[in-house]
Amino acid sequence: MAGKTNFAQYSNTLSAALLLLTLALGLVGCNEITAQTVAPARPVLAVPVHYETQVADRSFVGTIRPRIESDLGFRVTGKVLKRLVEVGNLVEAGQPLATLDEVDLSLQVEQAEAEQRAATGVLAQAAAAENRAKELKQKGWTTDAQVEQARATADEARARLNRGERALELAKNSLSYATLVADAPGVVTATLIEPGQVVAAGQAAIRVARLAEKETVVAIPETLLARAKSDEARVAVWSEPNKRYVAKLRELAPSADTMTRTYLAKFSMPDADGNVQLGMTATLTLSDPASEKVARLPLAALFDQGQGPSLYVVDDKTGALTLKRVTVKAYQSNEVLVSSGVDEGNNVVAVGVQKLDPAQKVRVVSSLSF
Repeated sequence: MAGKTNFAQYSNTLSAALLLLTLALGLVGCNEITAQTVAPARPVLAVPVHYETQVADRSFVGTIRPRIESDLGFRVTGKVLKRLVEVGNLVEAGQPLATLDEVDLSLQVEQAEAEQRAATGVLAQAAAAENRAKELKQKGWTTDAQVEQARATADEARARLNRGERALELAKNSLSYATLVADAPGVVTATLIEPGQVVAAGQAAIRVARLAEKETVVAIPETLLARAKSDEARVAVWSEPNKRYVAKLRELAPSADTMTRTYLAKFSMPDADGNVQLGMTATLTLSDPASEKVARLPLAALFDQGQGPSLYVVDDKTGALTLKRVTVKAYQSNEVLVSSGVDEGNNVVAVGVQKLDPAQKVRVVSSLSF
């Protein structure tokens, strides 16, 4: 009886051990299946798709200049009495810029006035003599010769008075020219005179740049002259590189510079605002609006196994791969120009596309290490 009891206990123990072993083997099998089904995401290098014109934009460094910059000078000779502006001052039309000593000019006006008064008196006497001669002729007390002589004397007196009046006007104008005024709104860019200096008529005294229209001056190489005439131009000043201004070619030099072999080009800026200051450095960009938009991608990103050129597009959220057919515009040394098939901003796998499977998950990284 005791032997039967020991045998039963042994059987129960063996059964429990076998059950535990079976459960352990089952768990190990589940872990192996799980490890086989959940594979780690494969790291890949990806580049974003960006469409731009096939003909690359060309940029040139230039300078903001006024379209009109004038050297203003006195219209009469004289000694500078005052200079009323400094470099950088904003001036309005008609604003005085400098004055000359007016003593000599005032004397000339007084002299012209005196000559006018004398001519007026002479004309009065000559006119009276002419009238008396006409009356005497009607009464028969004088000859035709005397009448004609009186008329000639009166005509000469009228001419002298006319000459005196014009001389007075010229003297007054000369006196007004003693004050140099701005002919248009602008900014003073140079002062070429100082008080006490004797200047000649027409000598440059104050340089004023008009602010009505500004332009960008750049040097264009001869290989890009055609693009300068036909392409769209945009200007960005270095102080605000993200803001672009429309530019129009206004003037192109007919001959190249002897030293640089480039052509001086002036592009007007009709919509320039107060942020564009004279003398600023600017970047002029030429772009061809008729050029087709293409995306420049690495040549290694292209995948083709007889079904046509394609690209692997990576979903940024899930890491899923999508093989998309694309239209290739051109092939270059290390790049392919794609015109359609992928959207702006898509991430496409750049290298190793032959080893990818559309069903696997990937992870975008910035660099690969092996």
